[in-house]
Amino acid sequence: MIELLSTAEMAEADRLTIAAGTPGLELMEKAGRAVADAVLRLGLAGRVAVVAGPGNNGGDGFVAARHLIASGREVRLLFLGEVARLKGDAARARERFQGRVEEARPAALAGCDVVVDALFGAGLDRDVCGPARAMIEAVNARGVPVVAVDLPSGVNGTTGAVMGAAVKATRTVTFFRRKIGHLLMPGRSYCGAVEVADIGIPARVLEAIRPKTFVNTPTLWRGSFPEPRPDGHKYTRGHAVVVSGGIFATGAARLAARGALRAGAGLVTIASPREALAVNAAANLAIMVRPADGAGDLAALLADRRHNAVVLGPGIGVGEETRARTLAVLASPAAAVLDADALTSFAGRRAELASALRRKAATVLTPHEGEFRRLFNDIYVNTYLKSKLEKTRRAADDGGAVVLFKGADTVVAAPDGRAAIAENAPAWLATAGAGDVLAGMIGGLLAQGMPAFEAASAACWLHGEAARVFGPGLIAEDLPEALPAVYRRLFATPHGG
Repeated sequence: MIELLSTAEMAEADRLTIAAGTPGLELMEKAGRAVADAVLRLGLAGRVAVVAGPGNNGGDGFVAARHLIASGREVRLLFLGEVARLKGDAARARERFQGRVEEARPAALAGCDVVVDALFGAGLDRDVCGPARAMIEAVNARGVPVVAVDLPSGVNGTTGAVMGAAVKATRTVTFFRRKIGHLLMPGRSYCGAVEVADIGIPARVLEAIRPKTFVNTPTLWRGSFPEPRPDGHKYTRGHAVVVSGGIFATGAARLAARGALRAGAGLVTIASPREALAVNAAANLAIMVRPADGAGDLAALLADRRHNAVVLGPGIGVGEETRARTLAVLASPAAAVLDADALTSFAGRRAELASALRRKAATVLTPHEGEFRRLFNDIYVNTYLKSKLEKTRRAADDGGAVVLFKGADTVVAAPDGRAAIAENAPAWLATAGAGDVLAGMIGGLLAQGMPAFEAASAACWLHGEAARVFGPGLIAEDLPEALPAVYRRLFATPHGG
């Protein structure tokens, strides 16, 4: 698993390392050297401007400047604030720097060819203003490569929020583990390429910190991913049911059904209103179709325990009938994926849904931002919950179900606090019907017995990889057909990657 740390968790990692006997200045020296090395790897000649701030991030900048000078580079050290007020390790790093220290002013960037941004670290929790903001804006306006120390100045390391203004980095060098703000938007878009430097913090500190936020990669869920067995057959791989809308709204269910089938479910059935039976039957080959006109028919279908996973919501319409179908699904023993209209139908009635979600079977809710806001409006507008991660965690805890909050930085959160953040979704994944395929893929993995948090996380990653493999020009129908290539690579690496 690849852990992500909040600002507080990273501070604790530093504290535990120092308490175990590693001097803080040693950590700073290694951090600054890593930054200098990153600048040198750019292979660019010319002057380097190191813009340093008054904290430990600035101390890293002093170390980086010293190593760059030792490597023969011309360096201007631009300091924001009063050098005399530096404390602790940052003050000692300043003492070791023998070069000239200049006042950080926008005009001082003239003639520089590379900038090292060492103004603020991941712990920034207030909007930047005054001279600091002027320097950030001047760095961006300069238009030269920027190497950020730990996190681009102005980006909050725990929430990914831009605190008024932020440096647009070409590359970011962070330490020990990436921070949550490196993955959450909009912070991610300011980081450029992110590299993690080993500065001597031992991995064992994670045993004390116990982070619960992870990068969504196969290392997180590969151990529970279902693989076909030599002695298996279609009935051992589960039977997913996808509920269809009316005759003019069958496409979403068909996309979801195809996603479930390609995800590995042994059988997939579309539960279709009778008016749409002919359309659904004519448009599918390996996917079966059964009549189900309302909540009663759906409940009867799910009374057969072989139907062990249900996808409900894509294209079925908003209103009382959808609420009734949703409650019928949640009263069944089948695992459930609630998407789109199934979620919107409970806007303003979340208590009713929350009561039905108190069940043993796995349940995954898959809202995009609009649906999240309609269903979890009080959580969405809560100013104390400052990030998408915090809001998704609160929603999962509130509903007692796994919540997958879609977007470029899709967050999957479980009621027990575990969360995964995706980083592999290409821009062309934003296309009509893509979410329907994702819901179906989750249903297909649930049908095979994968736990809810792992199934939602895996489907999210597979969804992004399928889009990446297909490339530009992607439409939703392409996603299931790109999955086999992704699976071949996944199964070739037993422990993920």
